[in-house]
Amino acid sequence: MIILGIDPGLSLTGWGVIEAFSRDEVNPIHYGCIKTMPADSLIERLRCVHTKLQVIINKYKPDAVAVEELFFFKTAKSIAAVGQSRGAIVLTVSINNLPLFEYNPKIIKVALTGYGSADKHQMQHMVKIFLRLKEIPKPDDAADALAMAICHVNTIKWPEKSRMKS
Repeated sequence: MIILGIDPGLSLTGWGVIEAFSRDEVNPIHYGCIKTMPADSLIERLRCVHTKLQVIINKYKPDAVAVEELFFFKTAKSIAAVGQSRGAIVLTVSINNLPLFEYNPKIIKVALTGYGSADKHQMQHMVKIFLRLKEIPKPDDAADALAMAICHVNTIKWPEKSRMKS
């Protein structure tokens, strides 16, 4: 299963693609960020998110997309910006008929660390360990996107492995 994790943002949208064969067999494929320019209009920035996300979907052909739910710990202005970017992301996923799974930050933290109040550094460290990477993915938005993909792996129900009978 190929999973695309997305960390929505208007300036930076993190993305990460992993391949999962089971909860214990997960490989990183690629990750990065979609960057928009603050000088561009909102419409141009949202078009950029959509267009670049479409390229990622076309290239990696994910089976599922995991995205962070909106949460309201930030200012109203940042919530609006993230919400608009998230709308472009959800529309792009929908146009491609991909299943979309949404996770709130606490669930993501529990899925990776077992602790719902884990800090950013703990989360990034667990992404590094889980994906057997030499260093923590940069920028932070890409690491967060990979965390969402890993959360999906740890949250979905996997078929039980059949045991061989002698």
